[in-house]
Amino acid sequence: MILTVTLNAALDITYDVPALHPHASHRVTKVTERPGGKGLNVARVLAALGHDVTVTGFAGGGTGSALREQLVDSPGIRDALVPVSGATRRTIAVVDATTGDTTQLNEPGPLVSPSEWSAFTEAYEELLTSASAVALCGSLPPGVPVGAYAQLVRAARAASVPVLLDSSGEPLRRGLAARPDIIKPNSDELAELTGSHEPLRATRDARRRGAHSVVASLGPEGLLAVTPDGSWRAPAPDRVKGNPTGAGDSAVAGLLSGHVEDLPWPDRLARAVALSAATVLAPVAGEFDRAAYEELLGRVAVTQQTPTAA
Repeated sequence: MILTVTLNAALDITYDVPALHPHASHRVTKVTERPGGKGLNVARVLAALGHDVTVTGFAGGGTGSALREQLVDSPGIRDALVPVSGATRRTIAVVDATTGDTTQLNEPGPLVSPSEWSAFTEAYEELLTSASAVALCGSLPPGVPVGAYAQLVRAARAASVPVLLDSSGEPLRRGLAARPDIIKPNSDELAELTGSHEPLRATRDARRRGAHSVVASLGPEGLLAVTPDGSWRAPAPDRVKGNPTGAGDSAVAGLLSGHVEDLPWPDRLARAVALSAATVLAPVAGEFDRAAYEELLGRVAVTQQTPTAA
């Protein structure tokens, strides 16, 4: 079982409009509602790849109930979310059909009390006893300690469970010091973490700060990985247009599934890049265009980087 953690879960609502114009009223042509938050998106992709997945984190209020009701119909996913008194947040994605661009609005999330955080950590440590790997994903809701991911990484390491961390800012910085197996920052998060805007230098620096392996997401340029086995670049074979929401989460699913299946790093990266691109072509986060994924997978050219590469 793969465990995904979404401390700031969301009910994702996607609005399709013919064209998005500031200061104007819009007629919505389609509404899609899904359980969301980075770890839940990762879980749906992992399940689609054939893995058994358990999701945990927090859920509360009417939106939390709606989220959990929809998880019942998600094959391959077990709901182990921890209840809180506050309401789960909503995220709104507005997709412009003319340009293909997406505008995202994210609510902050419920206020989590110290007793609710304690109940979660107890449940998390129990779930680790049957997990083959864990993904810690996304932002922290109000009330959760800024060092939460460091605490969760240490618990996973104590249980000998491989852990991937995908967050940003101070939660990522503190989590990195706890030595996760993999981190997956995007280029902005990597620059904020290291102070360097040169991808290979910044990725190597991030690894020196504590991560066993660092996989940097460079948007249309694909992925850059620095690992104990070497360094690789995996560019996307095509530039695709669509809804990019969840593309990074699909890359996490590709990396984590590849780790559990003990694939070589080039194969993990090719899977992650193909899944990410195929997610852009899907209508909502947590889904991917399977035909596009299978076609793209064979065309991802992964190249090894030399130690002196700039």
